[in-house]
Amino acid sequence: MSPLRLVAALGNPGRQYRDTRHNVGFMVAQELLRRWRGGPERMEDTSSVAAARIEGGAVLVVQPQTFMNRSGEAVEAVARRHGVETSEMLLVYDDADLPMGRIRIRTGGGAAGHKGVASIIARLGTDQIMRIRLGIGKSEDDLADRVLTPFTREELPAVKSMVEEAADAVAVIAGAGIAVAMNRFNRRETIPEG
Repeated sequence: MSPLRLVAALGNPGRQYRDTRHNVGFMVAQELLRRWRGGPERMEDTSSVAAARIEGGAVLVVQPQTFMNRSGEAVEAVARRHGVETSEMLLVYDDADLPMGRIRIRTGGGAAGHKGVASIIARLGTDQIMRIRLGIGKSEDDLADRVLTPFTREELPAVKSMVEEAADAVAVIAGAGIAVAMNRFNRRETIPEG
């Protein structure tokens, strides 16, 4: 089992995107740093990077400051600077195909239409990257519009629980490995809204 050395949490930079569905990955990054921050956030290349001590290991928490569809440039630059292999990396991002509040852990796979993940796969040359997908639910709205809208007041409790659960999952991945985390978290039922 490779150690977890880098968590790449995906989102869009800027205040106007801060509370949108596409930025739930950034929300998990902030929860990780709230719990385990090991140093100040700093800019490296085109990412906000901070050290965290998770389950005794040093982990870089990376928030690309490119827009979503260029996330691969940012993640590749930080990984190269720190000598992080793809097997030591975890992606955390929104997924409209999952019900609101559900997390799903995978060891790899395609991008499933997520432009940030597609960018990372293209830049790193592999889809074998651990990931935590964060359910933002579907609606009749256009997906491009939906991901850039804020969560509703009714959805916020489920979002808060999901962010906390995702941070718990990162700790399990760091300490016990992805297989243990998949077994523990992928079996959970959908968190009720409201």
